Amino acid sequence: MAVINKIIDIQTHQGINIHNITPQIESVVASTSIQNGYVLVFSRHTTTALAVNEDEERLIQDIKVFLEKLAPLNDRYLHNDLHLRPNIPPDEPKNAHSHLMAMMLNNTEIIPIVDGKLGLGTYQSILFFELDGARKRTILCQVYGE
Repeated sequence: MAVINKIIDIQTHQGINIHNITPQIESVVASTSIQNGYVLVFSRHTTTALAVNEDEERLIQDIKVFLEKLAPLNDRYLHNDLHLRPNIPPDEPKNAHSHLMAMMLNNTEIIPIVDGKLGLGTYQSILFFELDGARKRTILCQVYGE
């Protein structure tokens, strides 16, 4: 069995934005000789997330509204009392809401590889969620198989 690690870089925007990263993951898999196995997709940040779902414009808007209801930006959060936290850099954002949203989602997805292709269903896409931004983000892809 082979294990191949690749990093995907993505530039995000401020606030909640959702990126379909399926083409990048397909490219990672295609760059390997793996025909059957899986790809583990891992978000390396505490205010981002991953999901397998439909990439449909109106659903994406519904997801954003849903997440904003779960953890409203303007609620009171202890994490945002920056003056009470030690060793805080001067550019630290007030982003407790982003951390809470990320906890409600996944930071990892595992997608099967079948005959050298992602084993996704008809309407499934791999979605990357920026819940804070704007930043350069990295996603680790670990392709495993034979």
